[in-house]
Amino acid sequence: MPHDSTAQAAARERAPSDGTGLMAGFPPPPEAQVTLANWQDPPYSRWAFRHMRELIPSHPIPAAGPAGGFGPAAAGGPANRVVPPGASRAPLPAASRPLPDPPVWRLDGSTATAAEVFADTYTDALVVLHDGRLVAERYDAGMTAATPHLLMSVSKSLVGCVAGVLAERGLLDPAAPVTAYVPEAGSSGYAGATVRHLLDMRTGVAFRETYTELDAEVRVMERSMGWRPAQPGDPAGAYPYLITLGQAAPHGGEFTYRSADSDMLGWVCERASGTRMADLISALIWQPMGAERDGEITCDPLGSAIHDGGVSATARDLARFGQLLVDDGLARGGSGPPPQAARPAGSSPPELAERGGYPVIPAAWLAATRVPEPGVREAFAATDHEFVLPGGWYRNQFWVIPGPGGPVLVCLGIHGQLVYADRAARTVVVKMSSWPDPQHTGYLLDTLRACAALAAHLSAGGR
Repeated sequence: MPHDSTAQAAARERAPSDGTGLMAGFPPPPEAQVTLANWQDPPYSRWAFRHMRELIPSHPIPAAGPAGGFGPAAAGGPANRVVPPGASRAPLPAASRPLPDPPVWRLDGSTATAAEVFADTYTDALVVLHDGRLVAERYDAGMTAATPHLLMSVSKSLVGCVAGVLAERGLLDPAAPVTAYVPEAGSSGYAGATVRHLLDMRTGVAFRETYTELDAEVRVMERSMGWRPAQPGDPAGAYPYLITLGQAAPHGGEFTYRSADSDMLGWVCERASGTRMADLISALIWQPMGAERDGEITCDPLGSAIHDGGVSATARDLARFGQLLVDDGLARGGSGPPPQAARPAGSSPPELAERGGYPVIPAAWLAATRVPEPGVREAFAATDHEFVLPGGWYRNQFWVIPGPGGPVLVCLGIHGQLVYADRAARTVVVKMSSWPDPQHTGYLLDTLRACAALAAHLSAGGR
């Protein structure tokens, strides 16, 4: 993790516990205030990413609550259990080995260690699991194990898994048109698009995800959803904004990264289930996986969740989500992982069910993400993303990249948020960051290479 100079260390001792010096005082002086206008910019972003509910209204994502139903159950439909019997909220069990520090070949051609890569890329929190055990947990600049951190677009993968659970329960049909759930979209560019197009970001909706252009649709949508100060004429709320979007290309074509598709997907899930997203994540993911702490998700002026990037959570609980991905959607019961013996290398442990493991995310949903139908890989390969993540694809709100033992599921968010879930290597890496810029190809690829090096080293037993 980063090392301070003597002057920096002295300044940090005088600053509040988060190390930024921001929002200190009664009231804070103007230069120390974090506001809706500056919170995404350095140096304000590091404080903001840990205090979202103090800036923007937020819904809680409870980690604990009574078992019961959601949505249709409230209207007399079939009950859906929230927390399976025996769901474990025990601390993550510790691994017997230390965190390795393998060499990493950086994008600029230089070499470094994994620790140096993490130190140089504005890391706020780092958690590494191997076979369900905690190998390392490190925090910087006032972060702790209890500090929630904004996940940005890692939130999309949570929403994608909610959609997978709803689909398995027969509440959501990925092949259905978007308008079957959101008729209001019939006059927008989403007319004719399917839920599957949303899941894979292959709609033809006109939407630019260009963070440096203030007039890009992603920035206008931020103003409507309450992430930036509104301007005259902006629709009030994310959903009213979505139905103003037009169409730029046929649906089902090449992959184009659009946060709007994730927000429409979240709206579809809420309509399909009759339940708001915070409660869907809590009931279907957070509580069943045994989260230790509540999460939260920002909401717009109308109270609608920001599905594309509004979730905040602790690094430990995000690592638990990563472990679900490695374990084919099964949550772990008891106090530790199943024995390694008697199962092939790289396989998901069948002993989980025998030791109290229970399904949370449908295994078939994750399998179809790792091995998608024809056309998904080709839709990605035709774009500029191929130059950054060669051989990859985008499916069910996950980035998927090739690994030595098979596909690796990756959840990515701007400013350096990451979950790296390598099923074959039984390794999960969670990195929360405060990159000064929203996107940085060098930081991203160096981080992915450091994660791959850690996974290879851990899966080889440290040899």
